Amino acid sequence: MSDVVTIDNLSVTFATDAGAVKAVDDVSLRVSPGEVLAIVGESGSGKTVTAKTILGLLPETATASGAVVLRSKDGANEADVISLSKKELREVRGTDVAMVFQEPSTALNPVYQVGWQIAEGLRAHGKLSKKEAQQQAIDILRRVGIPEPEKRVKYYPHQFSGGQKQRIVIAMALVLNPGLIVADEPTTALDVTVQAEILDLLRRCRDEFGAAIVLITHNMGVVADLADRVAVMYQGKVVEEADARTLFAAPQAEYTRKLLASVPRIGQGLIATQDRAIARAERPEEAPVVSARDLRIQYPGRLGRPGFVAVDGVSFDIRPGEVLGLVGESGSGKTTIGRAIAGLGKVTDGSLKVLGIEMNGVKERQFRKVRSDIGFVFQDPASSFNPLLTIADCVAEPLVVHGRASSPAAARGRVDELLEAVQLPRSYGDRFPHELSGGQRQRASLARALALEPTLLIADEPTSALDVSVQARVLELFADLQREFGFAALFISHDLAVVDLLADRIAVLHRGKLVEEGTGAEVLGNPREAYTQRLLASLPVPDPVEQADRREALRALQADSA
Repeated sequence: MSDVVTIDNLSVTFATDAGAVKAVDDVSLRVSPGEVLAIVGESGSGKTVTAKTILGLLPETATASGAVVLRSKDGANEADVISLSKKELREVRGTDVAMVFQEPSTALNPVYQVGWQIAEGLRAHGKLSKKEAQQQAIDILRRVGIPEPEKRVKYYPHQFSGGQKQRIVIAMALVLNPGLIVADEPTTALDVTVQAEILDLLRRCRDEFGAAIVLITHNMGVVADLADRVAVMYQGKVVEEADARTLFAAPQAEYTRKLLASVPRIGQGLIATQDRAIARAERPEEAPVVSARDLRIQYPGRLGRPGFVAVDGVSFDIRPGEVLGLVGESGSGKTTIGRAIAGLGKVTDGSLKVLGIEMNGVKERQFRKVRSDIGFVFQDPASSFNPLLTIADCVAEPLVVHGRASSPAAARGRVDELLEAVQLPRSYGDRFPHELSGGQRQRASLARALALEPTLLIADEPTSALDVSVQARVLELFADLQREFGFAALFISHDLAVVDLLADRIAVLHRGKLVEEGTGAEVLGNPREAYTQRLLASLPVPDPVEQADRREALRALQADSA
């Protein structure tokens, strides 16, 4: 049977102000009908550029050579995508090949109903009536698992959760029943339970719709869960290609071995957290940095609707020098608690003491005196940095705001020290945020959070968008800085393996309630609550054999809880 797509000796070069940059260098790949090919590698390896070439989505600054031969769904026609005109590309997009983009919030148009957006592809490729297109949109929403599709087909994107928006983007890709789906990081920003649901949906795309899938990801657990074959890319080249079980069991390339070694696994943090616990026990007992008792946070309802309780009766402590990992799926209340601790959200009821200040009813002038003792690392450094300021100015900003320096120029010496502490060259201070990679921006974000030598650091999903090798370096850096500066930390994440690596204690949130708390060995090694067990079973591991067993265990847990 002919391949769905054949890539032969593909090279892609981008024209830049600094000269030509080769992003893809002599890549050859094949995808068979019904096969899942995962392309993995760190940021900048060329995997997304390779995938976008299949759909002819390269910008005008790109020059491609070689061949990308795409076969039609019925097998009657073949075409080299590189040589197709814009009109011919529009004809094959959607019908022969479709793309699931990384960020559904930007892929969906906020001003149109989702049903209209799904039907747009049908209108572009056929002469269906408005009623027929609407009915097909409802049918595809039902097949991808959106509840009440007859009603929700008229909803707008903002009325859906992140996981549901990703399902809608997949529905848009499936509506014309293409032979090939290109999925670019489809689970990156999703929590583990929603990620498991999306992976099941992609598996159904292959089994029920008969689509082959090219999966672009940096999550090796996702690869182990879904892929039949794996191609590993590094600096624009394919350095290794093998079936999934062979690659994970016996990787041949040195880069592949390093990539797999970078993946955090449950249990890796046990020794480090035990050592920190012993060191803390030797210190005199100190008052908690953060103490919550029956904490309740409610968002007010609008237009006469009742309010939404985001945090419901939560109690916990964070001791000096301790890292508390806060885990749970989206909507569990993790970020709401982090924002309340930082004084960015109001406490409705109960008690929340932060550095000795009671946050329930606190006035800004009371809290202002301890603001400099709190650092905040945001999830997305690209949006938390001012794009018009240099990295040095961004890092110096807290020093200037709190009167530790008269101007960014006066703070440059301290900024250079901070950049070196997070393993960035001093010269990077003169760059703008867009000139740094994701991992470098996250390190700069750490430097800014540590500028005032805080007693408490709040890190909200600081590694969720990073590839595994960069994530490993950032996590190692975080652990080193925590040992050096001795700050207490609230580490918010949906990745249990990451939290296990860093946290002294782990608190599990579910629908605003604290359902389990303890050390990593207690919570992750022997979870008592069914919800924690489902979270653990939802976490994909970088081993295809073990992951197949875990997938069955998750289905059994879901069946028991249904």
